[in-house]
Amino acid sequence: MPNPVLRSIHVHPVKSVAGYAPGEAAVQPWGLAGDRRWTLIDPSAKVVTQRQQPRLALARAESLPDGGIRLTAPGREPLTVAVPEPVGTTAVEIFGDKVEMVPVDGPVDSWFSDYLGADVRLAHLDDPARRRPIDPEYARPGETVNLGDGFPLLVTTLASLDALNSLIAQGDHADEGPLPMTRFRPNAVVDGTAPWAEDDWKRIAIGEVTFRVAKTCGRCVIPTTDQRTAERGKEPLRTLARHRRFGDRVVFGQNLVPERTGTIRIGDPVIVVE
Repeated sequence: MPNPVLRSIHVHPVKSVAGYAPGEAAVQPWGLAGDRRWTLIDPSAKVVTQRQQPRLALARAESLPDGGIRLTAPGREPLTVAVPEPVGTTAVEIFGDKVEMVPVDGPVDSWFSDYLGADVRLAHLDDPARRRPIDPEYARPGETVNLGDGFPLLVTTLASLDALNSLIAQGDHADEGPLPMTRFRPNAVVDGTAPWAEDDWKRIAIGEVTFRVAKTCGRCVIPTTDQRTAERGKEPLRTLARHRRFGDRVVFGQNLVPERTGTIRIGDPVIVVE
């Protein structure tokens, strides 16, 4: 078997919106640079994701050199959004946590609201000091996360996806497969491992950066959403529930916490430290 390598990198500037795949990315203590620093919120200032709005899968955001983003979506003109001036903040609720974020004024609110048919606003996490703490059961003192669900990075492997797709092909909803990796919205995708090898990882190095493997990633309804059509099905949750249930969670991928900063690049060796 070839030595594992980093096959692709994925940055999602706006939470739950499609992102882009750069050739390299800076790793910060709380996640990849530019990853999940923006989010949509509803009138009560709760985060809006594909859980409530599957059509977010069809919108796309790409980071710009100045920190702003460029948005595209079906039926909408492309829109460039600058980093807002931090003249005031709103307490945004994300999975029970409260995070002070800067609301974005201008046409982006109507751009997204008209696209989704719902009243939403865009907000920006401008100050790293306002990040959320990682679940203390899995964190060390001072470790924080951006607007990711719970941890700075998510890693998946192509071998495990192939194994999952083989299981889906044998099940009751074989017509839904094979599934692409985009269903799982990872940050780092590794090639050259055995299926489910990541279950045993405790620390890994990707190029010059080392990571602690915090816990397996429990999956919500989002992976059942076709990222090309926004339609929902039964897979992969039906097959994961049969073959990849850990306690009360169905899992795919591993959550990572960086042990130091640096840059990861496509083609970097992936070494299992322990």
